[in-house]
Amino acid sequence: MSDSEPRIEIVGRVAVLILDCPPANTFSVTALAALDSQLARLEQDRNIDAIVVTGAGDAFFSAGDDLHMFVNADRAGARELGRLLAAAAARLARFRGLTVAAINGYCLGAGLEFALACDIRICEQHALLGLPEARVGLLPCGGGTQRLPWLVGEGWAKRMILCGEQVDADTALRIRLVEEVVPKGDAYDTALGLADKLARQSPKAVAASKRLIDGARHQALETGHAREIEAFSMLFESDEPKEGVNAFLEKRDPVWK
Repeated sequence: MSDSEPRIEIVGRVAVLILDCPPANTFSVTALAALDSQLARLEQDRNIDAIVVTGAGDAFFSAGDDLHMFVNADRAGARELGRLLAAAAARLARFRGLTVAAINGYCLGAGLEFALACDIRICEQHALLGLPEARVGLLPCGGGTQRLPWLVGEGWAKRMILCGEQVDADTALRIRLVEEVVPKGDAYDTALGLADKLARQSPKAVAASKRLIDGARHQALETGHAREIEAFSMLFESDEPKEGVNAFLEKRDPVWK
């Protein structure tokens, strides 16, 4: 089992998180702990507005957990491993800015769970996606049983988790598992293009809007609307609405502080 860790490259105000553990970019205990720590640092770095997650190479986004971790695991050990995976995926989902998964190959198990934790998924044409944990006596524990049904519905979630079906890129697009399918090698540039669009948006408005969109899954429409109005009014505690409106009226780009 390799102890290789994910690595980060900075492109402007975008952090590119590269899952790099050859040959299949699997997650070890060391990699999961490092991933959680790296995401915690990015959350505190106000120079970073977006995160793009991708896999090293051109064959795998990530094949998920390294199964060597579970060979001698007991219940307590399994709980800790599950906690590490869930904590890192949850931290990615909570990131204040935009997160984009650039799926550049096989995206399986915990790899797909990290993609599900992102706001947007860009998938290359040759990729295959799945949650095959039940084939080896396990189940998704990084949010897969919770996030997948929200995106694709219970039927497809059960096909993928209970029956172990893998889906190709075109099927993933059709069932709304991904937002866009691109040719091989184009997911990274497409993801960076989305992040570039984010740079023109108000950071506070983006963060507040993301919380509202995510919260809509768990509350009544009336509750969400009330929170939406409150979040809108709170934007005016900063100078961003004034700068944004004035920039529009003055036909110039806003300067966000």
